[in-house]
Amino acid sequence: MRVSELVAASGVPLATVKYYLREGLLMPGTPRSATQAEYGEQHVRRLALVKALVGVGLPLGKIRVVVRLIDRPADTVFETVGRAIAALPPYPADDDVPAAGHPRARAVLDRIGQVYDPSYPVVAQLERALAAAETVGLPMTDERLDVYARHIRAIAEIDLDLMPTDSVESAIEYAVLGTAIYEPVLAALRRLAHQDIGAGRFGSGTFDDFAPPAASPDPTPDRQDRP
Repeated sequence: MRVSELVAASGVPLATVKYYLREGLLMPGTPRSATQAEYGEQHVRRLALVKALVGVGLPLGKIRVVVRLIDRPADTVFETVGRAIAALPPYPADDDVPAAGHPRARAVLDRIGQVYDPSYPVVAQLERALAAAETVGLPMTDERLDVYARHIRAIAEIDLDLMPTDSVESAIEYAVLGTAIYEPVLAALRRLAHQDIGAGRFGSGTFDDFAPPAASPDPTPDRQDRP
């Protein structure tokens, strides 16, 4: 297809298509003359991926990381998908490596027995989140951690069970888009579950129900009343 047909098929404006070509986010077409090139379905698919990643807020530099991994994957599927997921926000800050090397995250991951790479950016993300929880007086307890970890692992297992393996491109698209798009779904479902359970537990109650019982009068008589 010509570039005009690529624009029509992808829904991406011509100026944006040219910009993505210049930035290396879209692979060049097959030259047909000095001024024309031919494009195919792989270009439509790549534009759909870039458009989706832009839509979930990825900066172009991070999108470039993802498409380069598709075009030049690492040695293993594990490494390639891991690098692609690492391109998603939140991103580590310059001071994200404390002297002790993420002690909270290490303790949590060791407790639940997960294999992890200490340099993986998400470890720093977990450290920040755990520190923030401590700051507001809601530290992650072992009881909460054990329940969270069990259910989150089940979610991760179904995610990977459903990952396509027909091509590197399919696997990376699924991993990156699935992570970016489904995480808000998980957050929304958690809040809706709170509402559903809360309606059963507290639906007819008031905050007076949380008040401690009034202190009973002292059964010991005043000294002046003693015989």
